[in-house]
Amino acid sequence: MSSSLRPRTLRAQLVSGQIVLLTALCLVIGGVSVLALHAFLLNNLDREVTMMRPGPPGQQYGPPGINARIFPDGSVAGTVERPGWDAPRLLTADEIRVLEAAPSTINTVDLGDAGEFRVVTDRMGIKGLPMSNVTDIVWQMVWILAGLLVAGVAAVALAGRVIVRRALVPLDRVAETATRVSELPLHEGEVALAERVPEEDTDPATEVGKVGLALNRMLGHVDQALKARHDSETRVRQFVADASHELRTPLAAIRGYAELTRRTDADVPPEITHAMGRVESEAVRMTSLVEDLLLLARLDAGRPLESEDVDLSRLVLDVVGDARIAGPDHRWKLALPGDPVTITGDVQRLHQVIGNLLSNARTHTPPGTTVTTGLSVHNGQVDLTVTDDGPGVPQGLEVFERFARGDSSRSRAAGSTGLGLSIVAAVVGAHEGEVSVASRPGHTTFTVSLHTGRSQQGHTTDPA
Repeated sequence: MSSSLRPRTLRAQLVSGQIVLLTALCLVIGGVSVLALHAFLLNNLDREVTMMRPGPPGQQYGPPGINARIFPDGSVAGTVERPGWDAPRLLTADEIRVLEAAPSTINTVDLGDAGEFRVVTDRMGIKGLPMSNVTDIVWQMVWILAGLLVAGVAAVALAGRVIVRRALVPLDRVAETATRVSELPLHEGEVALAERVPEEDTDPATEVGKVGLALNRMLGHVDQALKARHDSETRVRQFVADASHELRTPLAAIRGYAELTRRTDADVPPEITHAMGRVESEAVRMTSLVEDLLLLARLDAGRPLESEDVDLSRLVLDVVGDARIAGPDHRWKLALPGDPVTITGDVQRLHQVIGNLLSNARTHTPPGTTVTTGLSVHNGQVDLTVTDDGPGVPQGLEVFERFARGDSSRSRAAGSTGLGLSIVAAVVGAHEGEVSVASRPGHTTFTVSLHTGRSQQGHTTDPA
């Protein structure tokens, strides 16, 4: 059976099963009844045929039927009559041949236009009665049973739907509970999983109650697991925040002493100068990493950001100008709308988002790559895009995961911490926006979507 014809719901399956069972039962009972009635009527007709006696010479039998005599020379002659005829008629030659060929026992013969007759042959002649009465009664029985079957199936379909719907109401309540749980934001933060199946639907003596009870147990385990996860994440975030905060002081001291050795007038061997230079550069990199980790910890903890009007167009111009100085080997382009784009947000964090995206493009693409930063406004939403024609993001790399790294084309050669894009995702999320990436060799686009109430058109320019 085609899958499109199968009942798709449990309710439909139960009602269909009832209809099929009732239909099969009625067909069996009806078939047996029709066969029994046919046998009963045929037995009565055979008894009537057997008890038929010929009347005085020149007269027919009382009831309509076959009245034929067998003469001494073996010839047969007689009349035939069916109910509703005005008078009997003589048997035709063809009809006589059919009767002569019939066995002497009671049997059914077909005389063509005259119809079927139940006949018996003896020494004196052939006598028979029409089968029409039996056939008519049997067909009447068939039609009555068919009508009862249709009416019964319709009644079962209507009543079954009502009964099954009421019986499955508890299952609907269980499904509603599961649906509400599926709509909860369980992937992050503290989750109060208070949803449970109602007590009336958790009776272990019923099938639905077993399902509801099992679902409640599962929700209890999930609730405990979510609380344990949240507690663990809270401890980790607190540790990262505390460690980052505590590391800033010794790192500042290391950088200060390393810088002091460069400023001293004493003669310092070249090896020491090089070593202290490396210490200072690594301290700078560690400071950047600590600041990034501290920012992520604060964002994870839900620390509120600053909220003010931000001229996003001016911000893009400033950051792209800085990127042009930092990466003169790349070609930097702009695609900005003619009117300024203003949104509400944290200007410092949005500056960091744009800077991280451009730094990512500069770090992970070869010299000569064109990087285009664009703004577009439509339907109350601002889309900030950073597009490059570099080698693209390695397939399968989750670029917004923390410490995510690709192959050699996205290495640590430029001192990347692996947190830049995760900071982008966290800051954009704190602004209730979305960030995504679409990449193929020769074309990679990072898109940041933020909310605004203005609508403008964009155009492409080169930065001055």
